Amino acid sequence: MSDLDGNIAIVMNVKKFVGLATAVSLAKAGAKVVCHDDSFSDDEELKAFSMSYPDLFPSAKQEPLSLVEATTEQFGQIDTLVSNDAFPALRRKVEDCDLENLKKGIQSLVIEPYKAIAAVTPIMKTQNRGKVIFVTSAAPIRGLANYSMYATARGATNALAVSLSRELAQNNIKVNAVAPNYIESPSYFPATLLADNSVKNKILSNIPLGRLGKPEEVASIITFLASQGGDFITGQIIPVDGGWS
Repeated sequence: MSDLDGNIAIVMNVKKFVGLATAVSLAKAGAKVVCHDDSFSDDEELKAFSMSYPDLFPSAKQEPLSLVEATTEQFGQIDTLVSNDAFPALRRKVEDCDLENLKKGIQSLVIEPYKAIAAVTPIMKTQNRGKVIFVTSAAPIRGLANYSMYATARGATNALAVSLSRELAQNNIKVNAVAPNYIESPSYFPATLLADNSVKNKILSNIPLGRLGKPEEVASIITFLASQGGDFITGQIIPVDGGWS
């Protein structure tokens, strides 16, 4: 019997950042994984994903509330929500800040995950159990010069995780954030960027472990938090960044 047998998990934005690795990891541990992605509004995209990952459950529902309602109707419960969110980290000095980019970043990295947890909380309160795991960033932990817009949005979601962990502990709902940085992912390190050895070496020089992390390494921590092993962990921001922060 696997650790997550009988668990129902939702992974948001499954085709971005560490979403796919997380969904696969949770499914291997025994969970039924409902996958959200904006691209699933296209029937062909939905069909192609279903054929490629037959053990996962992609959903055409786009809004968190309708996704939660459909998942509860189909499976009767929701044990884990993984809010996997990504947005381009635009390099800017503060005096050159692009306010439109900042607003879009806050929408993607703060408001959307807030909507997701607000939608799932009533179900988890009724169950008197649940796990919410935000995928954020280590950038606001250490601070990242010239990326204040991105770090501000990520830092807000880290704060959200800590605050909600206090609010929801009485309902046996654990809330944590996994905060990666320097992870192999087209969302932040496209292949064209890493193909330039001088650029790649400059990136790697920032990482004490001397390499980029793998999405599967982030996914394994998320899976642990979703499992019984994570039952006494809440309110934590867990960096996964090779020692950078």
